[in-house]
Amino acid sequence: MTVTLSSKYQVVIPRETRERLGWKPGQKLQPIVWKGQLQLVPVVPMAEAYGIFGPADFEFERPDEDREF
Repeated sequence: MTVTLSSKYQVVIPRETRERLGWKPGQKLQPIVWKGQLQLVPVVPMAEAYGIFGPADFEFERPDEDREF
């Protein structure tokens, strides 16, 4: 499958690809250029990203000797 860059520098992402990725109209994408390639990464709101790396059910307290008084 290929896509074409229009004279207005627009690209249409095929329906099958959009559906597989779950992309919706109006969704924000972050363009990343790396080694001459373009990658589009969905921008996830912070509220949705909470806990993305696992449960946040831990407690952390700095030792007193690590604090300035």
